[in-house]
Amino acid sequence: MVKLVVFDVDGTLVDSQHLIVEAQRRAFTEHGLVPPPRKEALSVVGLSLPDAFRRLVGEAGPIEALSHSYRRAFQALRIDPDYEEPLFPGMAELIARLRGRTDISLGIATGKSRRGVDHLVDKHGWDGWFATIQTADDAPSKPDPTMLRQAMAEAGAEPAMTVMIGDTTFDMLMARDAGAAAVGVAWGYHAPGALFGAGAVTVVETAEALGDLFSGPLDASEATPVTERLGLR
Repeated sequence: MVKLVVFDVDGTLVDSQHLIVEAQRRAFTEHGLVPPPRKEALSVVGLSLPDAFRRLVGEAGPIEALSHSYRRAFQALRIDPDYEEPLFPGMAELIARLRGRTDISLGIATGKSRRGVDHLVDKHGWDGWFATIQTADDAPSKPDPTMLRQAMAEAGAEPAMTVMIGDTTFDMLMARDAGAAAVGVAWGYHAPGALFGAGAVTVVETAEALGDLFSGPLDASEATPVTERLGLR
């Protein structure tokens, strides 16, 4: 049985906070609106753009216009060297190590667009490394579980053998409702307490600690759910 490890992107793999906040600032300013404070701006990371702006400006706000302006600003900032999107420390090594395992399949489930994920994969030489990639173009916004359910179906993994790794409550709720284990990372955009409250079975402080969860052999012939074997359930 496949053991599937699914990663969120922004706030989990990639430190994109400066780019996100600036793109939001430019979008709001373009429409004569006051940009949200940094903490509020980052609180919606992980949602699809319409859902993110819906939370920031309400149903009556210019949701589609802000989404369009944000996309345009984000693309412009992406080629600006002052707004790089570095991987968080240790994550490149962790992805490479897990990719080399024959008993684990990797996946991505993110609020980014397919175009954004393709850029990330190309940039880091990850082409073909992920058994499934789910984006905001493929499913309803997190925390709706559809994205993760599609990931499991595409990778041939059962919920009991799937772990979702993310930095927001949206990731934790999505995993819980899809029947998978939710593992939080403490370096992202939602506090550890909120992650536990949303269903995280554990929250790790470093990429090394995250890798330690998968340090033991996960023989594909074993029927014990991976979350139990990792001590997560």
